[in-house]
Amino acid sequence: MSKKKSLTRKLLSLILGTSFIGLLTAVLAWMYVQSWLVTSLQIPEKGYTYELKQGQSLSHLANDLGAAGILTHPRLLRLYARFNEANKVHAGEYFFPQGTTPESLLQKLIKGDVILYQVTFVEGWTVKQALAALEKTNSIQHQLTGKSSAEQLALLALPVKDLEGWISPDTYSFSRNTSDVEILQNAYRKMQALLDVEWEKRAPNLPYKNTYEVLIMASIIERETGHHSERDQIAGVFVRRLQQGMKLQTDPTVIYGMGDSYKGRITRKNLQEPTAYNTYVIAGLPPTPISLPSAASIKAALNPAPGKALYFVAKGDGTSEFSDTLDAHNQAVRRYQRNRRNDYRAAPPPAAEN
Repeated sequence: MSKKKSLTRKLLSLILGTSFIGLLTAVLAWMYVQSWLVTSLQIPEKGYTYELKQGQSLSHLANDLGAAGILTHPRLLRLYARFNEANKVHAGEYFFPQGTTPESLLQKLIKGDVILYQVTFVEGWTVKQALAALEKTNSIQHQLTGKSSAEQLALLALPVKDLEGWISPDTYSFSRNTSDVEILQNAYRKMQALLDVEWEKRAPNLPYKNTYEVLIMASIIERETGHHSERDQIAGVFVRRLQQGMKLQTDPTVIYGMGDSYKGRITRKNLQEPTAYNTYVIAGLPPTPISLPSAASIKAALNPAPGKALYFVAKGDGTSEFSDTLDAHNQAVRRYQRNRRNDYRAAPPPAAEN
């Protein structure tokens, strides 16, 4: 065998041996990564909460979890995410339960599966009560607290002059550091969308010029309703009164106009006091809503029950007595209001904020 052929064989043998070793090394490395990806992290029994702030990357989280002894090989997580084009993660507060693996951790970050908090605005609340609920919620950014109504409206940047009634009562979920402005803007959009949809399905010949007047009427219905099944009947009474040029004469508007001076009781003097909201004095609707109306009250305002009733009075059990004439109404008043039982109750007040 020539010296040249012997040298070629040695060279080929070296190359093949090196390639085999390289291939074996790559396979072993791949197997290790696959095993590492599904190995549980060192998370305590109660779980681990981590906030990835705006502007921070996966590297911040990997390094922090590595320093905390939770994640082994932080650099490996970064490399794996980069090679799999999975390094675009969402900021937010995350909870990692015991049993979380590097793979499931990464999937949670990619999906933005952050911890969600909730705040509830109750049907019949005023916007003042809704703002108070937001102020008590620690997980949000408080941009409206301490601001005047004008300043709050400027921050909200909504096309309204008064926020009352525009906040759709519901439970809203949000991630940590969401602002109170964002939550209220979302609640406003929900109410506006509801009004637009229901306006298109309204009954004919209603005494409303626009959806804002519907919102005002719905807010009154919300506060007058003692029993949910009576919403459309109460709406029917108020609509007929407007159509016939009668005053609405509804106590909740008087209470709203009294503001903080209301202490749980309305006097004859209160009914005669000329405020912008006293519908015993003013004609038509008050200038703004008086509460946060439910979807059911909005639907009732736009689809009132037919009939002739122009009056109603609370029986004391949560329901009402409806009357077509003033004489019949006065008899009902004497029967239910002047001889109140100990367990008498009219329309229940809205639930207190948490």
